Amino acid sequence: MTTNDLATQHCQPRKGKEHALDPAQTAGLLLLVPGWQLHANGHAIVKDFRFADFHHTLGFINAVGFMANHEDHHPDIEAGYGHCQLLWSTHDVGGLSLNDFICAARVEALLAR
Repeated sequence: MTTNDLATQHCQPRKGKEHALDPAQTAGLLLLVPGWQLHANGHAIVKDFRFADFHHTLGFINAVGFMANHEDHHPDIEAGYGHCQLLWSTHDVGGLSLNDFICAARVEALLAR
């Protein structure tokens, strides 16, 4: 599987521990989304993004928000002048699911345009 393969998938409803990724699955999927890291809590993936100014940061946030609404899977977002941090996790599984990596790959695809 490639990053592009992951980015072309769509999120599915995932509820319950049976949809949570194990550490080996997580490590393999992290290889497909460059720059994303396992959050210190071990239950999320995170990446910081830098932009020239607030205008570009806000444009990025709006694009991510549009994609997240379409996929019905939403990140935690922290932002300020010229920077934004995204954190993906799946609360309904108590950690990480494939949906988190699909959305991370879709964010990378947004930036590649």
